[in-house]
Amino acid sequence: MSLVDEISATHRELAAWRHEIHAKPELGFEEHATAEFVAQKLESFGIEVTRGIGKTGLVGVLREGNETRSIGLRADMDALPIQEQNNIAHRSTHDGCMHACGHDGHTIMLLAAARHLANTRNFRGQVNFIFQPAEEGIGGARAMIADQLFEKFPCDSLYAMHNGPGLGVGKFITSPGIRTAAGAFFDIHITGKGGHAAHPDKTVDPVVIAAELITALQTVVSRSINPSETAVLSVTRVHAGDAYNVIPGTAVLSGTARTLSVKLLKKIESRIEALIEGYALAFGAEVTLDFRVIFHPVLNDVIATAQAAKVCDDLVGADSVIREAPASTGSEDFSFMSEQVPGCYVILGNGKDSAPLHNHHYDFNDEALVFGASFFARIVEHNLGDEPS
Repeated sequence: MSLVDEISATHRELAAWRHEIHAKPELGFEEHATAEFVAQKLESFGIEVTRGIGKTGLVGVLREGNETRSIGLRADMDALPIQEQNNIAHRSTHDGCMHACGHDGHTIMLLAAARHLANTRNFRGQVNFIFQPAEEGIGGARAMIADQLFEKFPCDSLYAMHNGPGLGVGKFITSPGIRTAAGAFFDIHITGKGGHAAHPDKTVDPVVIAAELITALQTVVSRSINPSETAVLSVTRVHAGDAYNVIPGTAVLSGTARTLSVKLLKKIESRIEALIEGYALAFGAEVTLDFRVIFHPVLNDVIATAQAAKVCDDLVGADSVIREAPASTGSEDFSFMSEQVPGCYVILGNGKDSAPLHNHHYDFNDEALVFGASFFARIVEHNLGDEPS
């Protein structure tokens, strides 16, 4: 077994599809045009489509034979609020929005696999093509699950894929166990007393409190978490004031925390609470915390991962398949789906020279399309072959 020849032969067409989506990115739960693009393609392949699962999500269903076995394949569709700075023909035409995480590529890989499977039908059972909205911390997976995704479209196993910048094209990571971190978003609201910048003694300056807190928050991981445990805390947004000569009355710090367990996230939340209580008392301000767990860890099932590794071995050779790798501190809401169905989250190389994810110079590598699409097609043929795997 190797890459699917029929998919490889359509590479230029697949790249053109991706460029079309890349040029018109849409944020989470706003993927109306993207979802319609996907739905129309699926319907043209003869695949039954159900729209509106998780608001802008959709599921395509392909059945062959009378067997009750089933498999789910998931791709994400949303973009990010980033201004693209690539000088490419297919750069984003939507100001302040771009596909900086490769979801355009993920979507096209699954579409390519769907077309191949619809044409060949070299399987027995049901394939559920799950196109998820709002993966970027907005709750798309939970929304689809709340809309009875797995009651309406039962799956015996579930597979998703994400591109990996820095990993060579044609290489895969299929590692069991925890693959991505639990993640939380937080906002710290500081209410002081505003006034004239020339008279700071008559104010309670929230900007100074914010600055002190940014430094203090770095000790949450470095001085409160066991060094053998994985944890990351980053302040990513600061907002205070609108004028040079006015000390504002409020300030807001926002950021994210990542760990390999929800339990450790709760410990970080408690430590932040203790810090802000101390700073509120010290400066005479009101400081409150809004800490929201957005992601659980992705846990790769041992059996599903072994099946994925076997397929990758056959596609590219065992030397190009990494079976043991450290968990990423990035997060993925595929975690909520994999809590419902045994699954595997595969990493696909996006090229050693790729810009990092969530960067304004990132672009999905078109050369990876046939590798990801071939995996999706072959995992169906492997799991739903004539003999159960």
